[in-house]
Amino acid sequence: MMSDNSYAHRLQAGAPGKPILFVLHGTGGDENQFFDFARRLLPEATIVSPRGDVSEFGAARFFKRTGEGVYDMTDLARATEKMAAFVATLAKEHAATDILGLGFSNGANILANVLIDKGLFDASVLMHPLIPFQPRANTALARRRILITAGERDPISPAPVTRALADYFEAQNACVTTEWHAGGHDIRQNEIDAIHRFFDPYH
Repeated sequence: MMSDNSYAHRLQAGAPGKPILFVLHGTGGDENQFFDFARRLLPEATIVSPRGDVSEFGAARFFKRTGEGVYDMTDLARATEKMAAFVATLAKEHAATDILGLGFSNGANILANVLIDKGLFDASVLMHPLIPFQPRANTALARRRILITAGERDPISPAPVTRALADYFEAQNACVTTEWHAGGHDIRQNEIDAIHRFFDPYH
Protein backbone atom coordinates (compact mmCIF):
# COMPACT_ATOMS: atom_id res chain seq x y z
CA MET A 1 0.00 0.00 0.00
CA MET A 2 2.90 2.36 0.67
CA SER A 3 5.26 3.71 -1.98
CA ASP A 4 7.30 6.89 -2.35
CA ASN A 5 4.26 8.80 -3.55
CA SER A 6 1.56 7.05 -1.54
CA TYR A 7 0.06 7.19 1.91
CA ALA A 8 -1.86 4.76 4.05
CA HIS A 9 -5.36 5.80 3.07
CA ARG A 10 -9.06 4.99 2.77
CA LEU A 11 -10.66 5.15 -0.64
CA GLN A 12 -14.20 4.78 -1.90
CA ALA A 13 -14.50 4.73 -5.68
CA GLY A 14 -17.24 6.95 -7.04
CA ALA A 15 -19.50 6.92 -10.07
CA PRO A 16 -18.04 7.47 -13.55
CA GLY A 17 -17.84 11.10 -14.61
CA LYS A 18 -17.82 12.42 -11.05
CA PRO A 19 -15.22 14.39 -9.03
CA ILE A 20 -12.55 13.06 -6.70
CA LEU A 21 -12.47 14.55 -3.17
CA PHE A 22 -9.34 14.37 -1.02
CA VAL A 23 -9.93 14.90 2.72
CA LEU A 24 -6.95 15.73 4.94
CA HIS A 25 -7.03 15.41 8.73
CA GLY A 26 -5.63 17.68 11.40
CA THR A 27 -2.72 16.92 13.75
CA GLY A 28 -3.47 13.73 15.67
CA GLY A 29 -6.31 12.73 13.34
CA ASP A 30 -6.19 9.93 10.80
CA GLU A 31 -7.81 8.77 7.58
CA ASN A 32 -11.12 8.24 9.41
CA GLN A 33 -11.53 11.80 10.73
CA PHE A 34 -13.46 13.25 7.77
CA PHE A 35 -14.10 10.18 5.61
CA ASP A 36 -17.77 9.66 6.50
CA PHE A 37 -18.41 13.41 6.36
CA ALA A 38 -16.97 13.44 2.82
CA ARG A 39 -19.14 10.48 1.77
CA ARG A 40 -22.25 12.28 2.96
CA LEU A 41 -21.09 15.51 1.35
CA LEU A 42 -20.61 14.07 -2.15
CA PRO A 43 -22.06 10.53 -2.23
CA GLU A 44 -21.19 9.85 -5.88
CA ALA A 45 -17.64 11.23 -5.79
CA THR A 46 -14.48 9.19 -5.30
CA ILE A 47 -13.37 9.85 -1.71
CA VAL A 48 -9.71 9.59 -0.72
CA SER A 49 -8.52 10.13 2.84
CA PRO A 50 -4.76 9.74 3.42
CA ARG A 51 -3.06 9.47 6.80
CA GLY A 52 -0.18 11.85 7.44
CA ASP A 53 3.23 10.18 7.13
CA VAL A 54 4.95 12.21 9.88
CA SER A 55 4.63 11.33 13.58
CA GLU A 56 4.88 14.13 16.14
CA PHE A 57 5.06 12.33 19.50
CA GLY A 58 2.63 9.77 18.07
CA ALA A 59 0.31 12.31 16.41
CA ALA A 60 0.01 11.95 12.63
CA ARG A 61 0.85 15.02 10.54
CA PHE A 62 1.57 15.71 6.88
CA PHE A 63 4.84 17.61 7.48
CA LYS A 64 7.25 18.37 10.32
CA ARG A 65 7.38 21.49 12.44
CA THR A 66 9.88 22.73 15.01
CA GLY A 67 7.29 24.47 17.21
CA GLU A 68 3.72 25.77 17.21
CA GLY A 69 3.36 27.71 13.96
CA VAL A 70 7.04 27.16 13.04
CA TYR A 71 7.33 24.93 9.99
CA ASP A 72 10.21 22.77 8.81
CA MET A 73 10.24 24.33 5.34
CA THR A 74 12.40 21.58 3.83
CA ASP A 75 9.96 18.93 4.99
CA LEU A 76 7.00 21.05 3.86
CA ALA A 77 8.53 21.11 0.36
CA ARG A 78 8.97 17.31 0.45
CA ALA A 79 5.42 16.78 1.67
CA THR A 80 4.00 19.12 -0.97
CA GLU A 81 5.69 17.22 -3.81
CA LYS A 82 4.53 13.90 -2.38
CA MET A 83 0.92 15.03 -1.89
CA ALA A 84 0.75 16.59 -5.36
CA ALA A 85 1.97 13.34 -6.94
CA PHE A 86 -0.48 11.28 -4.87
CA VAL A 87 -3.39 13.51 -5.88
CA ALA A 88 -2.48 13.63 -9.56
CA THR A 89 -2.02 9.85 -9.76
CA LEU A 90 -5.36 8.99 -8.16
CA ALA A 91 -7.25 11.68 -10.07
CA LYS A 92 -5.96 10.18 -13.31
CA GLU A 93 -6.67 6.58 -12.23
CA HIS A 94 -10.28 7.47 -11.42
CA ALA A 95 -10.74 9.74 -14.48
CA ALA A 96 -12.10 12.45 -12.18
CA THR A 97 -13.95 15.38 -13.70
CA ASP A 98 -12.80 17.73 -10.93
CA ILE A 99 -10.13 17.53 -8.23
CA LEU A 100 -11.53 18.69 -4.89
CA GLY A 101 -9.86 19.05 -1.51
CA LEU A 102 -10.91 19.55 2.10
CA GLY A 103 -8.46 19.90 4.94
CA PHE A 104 -8.58 20.90 8.60
CA SER A 105 -5.69 22.53 10.48
CA ASN A 106 -2.52 20.63 9.45
CA GLY A 107 -4.50 19.07 6.59
CA ALA A 108 -5.58 22.54 5.47
CA ASN A 109 -1.96 23.67 5.57
CA ILE A 110 -0.65 20.95 3.26
CA LEU A 111 -3.64 21.50 0.97
CA ALA A 112 -2.96 25.25 0.91
CA ASN A 113 0.71 24.70 0.12
CA VAL A 114 -0.12 22.32 -2.75
CA LEU A 115 -2.37 25.08 -4.09
CA ILE A 116 0.36 27.70 -3.66
CA ASP A 117 2.97 25.57 -5.42
CA LYS A 118 0.96 23.60 -7.97
CA GLY A 119 -2.60 24.88 -8.31
CA LEU A 120 -3.89 21.34 -9.06
CA PHE A 121 -7.15 21.45 -7.05
CA ASP A 122 -10.18 22.87 -8.84
CA ALA A 123 -11.95 23.62 -5.55
CA SER A 124 -10.60 23.52 -1.99
CA VAL A 125 -11.92 23.96 1.53
CA LEU A 126 -9.27 25.20 3.97
CA MET A 127 -10.59 24.86 7.53
CA HIS A 128 -8.53 26.87 10.02
CA PRO A 129 -5.36 27.05 7.88
CA LEU A 130 -2.09 28.62 9.00
CA ILE A 131 0.40 29.75 6.35
CA PRO A 132 2.90 31.80 8.41
CA PHE A 133 5.00 32.94 5.44
CA GLN A 134 4.50 35.03 2.30
CA PRO A 135 3.54 32.64 -0.52
CA ARG A 136 4.93 33.10 -4.00
CA ALA A 137 2.73 34.29 -6.84
CA ASN A 138 1.18 31.54 -8.97
CA THR A 139 -0.91 32.30 -12.07
CA ALA A 140 -2.23 28.70 -11.98
CA LEU A 141 -4.52 29.78 -9.10
CA ALA A 142 -6.67 31.97 -11.35
CA ARG A 143 -10.34 30.90 -11.19
CA ARG A 144 -9.64 28.15 -8.64
CA ARG A 145 -12.47 28.04 -6.07
CA ILE A 146 -11.38 28.31 -2.44
CA LEU A 147 -13.41 28.37 0.79
CA ILE A 148 -11.57 29.39 3.95
CA THR A 149 -13.31 28.77 7.29
CA ALA A 150 -11.92 30.24 10.49
CA GLY A 151 -12.47 31.29 14.09
CA GLU A 152 -12.11 34.93 15.02
CA ARG A 153 -10.41 33.91 18.30
CA ASP A 154 -8.40 30.97 17.00
CA PRO A 155 -5.11 30.80 18.97
CA ILE A 156 -3.58 28.31 16.50
CA SER A 157 -4.56 30.13 13.29
CA PRO A 158 -4.73 33.85 14.17
CA ALA A 159 -7.34 35.87 12.27
CA PRO A 160 -4.85 38.36 10.71
CA VAL A 161 -2.82 35.49 9.23
CA THR A 162 -6.01 33.91 7.88
CA ARG A 163 -7.05 37.21 6.29
CA ALA A 164 -3.58 37.56 4.73
CA LEU A 165 -3.95 34.10 3.15
CA ALA A 166 -7.38 35.01 1.74
CA ASP A 167 -5.90 38.24 0.36
CA TYR A 168 -3.06 36.28 -1.24
CA PHE A 169 -5.45 33.90 -3.04
CA GLU A 170 -7.59 36.85 -4.17
CA ALA A 171 -4.48 38.55 -5.55
CA GLN A 172 -3.87 35.41 -7.66
CA ASN A 173 -7.40 35.84 -9.09
CA ALA A 174 -8.78 32.79 -7.30
CA CYS A 175 -12.47 32.78 -6.37
CA VAL A 176 -12.27 33.07 -2.58
CA THR A 177 -15.04 32.79 0.02
CA THR A 178 -14.43 33.13 3.77
CA GLU A 179 -16.68 31.87 6.56
CA TRP A 180 -15.98 33.03 10.13
CA HIS A 181 -17.33 32.06 13.51
CA ALA A 182 -16.79 33.76 16.86
CA GLY A 183 -14.81 30.90 18.42
CA GLY A 184 -11.39 29.31 18.23
CA HIS A 185 -9.80 26.27 16.58
CA ASP A 186 -13.06 24.32 16.52
CA ILE A 187 -15.47 23.40 13.74
CA ARG A 188 -18.93 24.94 14.03
CA GLN A 189 -22.22 24.43 12.23
CA ASN A 190 -21.97 27.53 10.04
CA GLU A 191 -18.70 26.13 8.63
CA ILE A 192 -20.40 22.84 7.81
CA ASP A 193 -23.27 24.71 6.12
CA ALA A 194 -20.79 26.79 4.09
CA ILE A 195 -18.98 23.63 2.96
CA HIS A 196 -22.25 22.09 1.77
CA ARG A 197 -23.05 25.24 -0.24
CA PHE A 198 -19.51 25.36 -1.65
CA PHE A 199 -19.57 21.76 -2.93
CA ASP A 200 -23.18 21.86 -4.13
CA PRO A 201 -22.16 22.32 -7.83
CA TYR A 202 -20.25 19.02 -7.78
CA HIS A 203 -23.16 16.70 -7.01
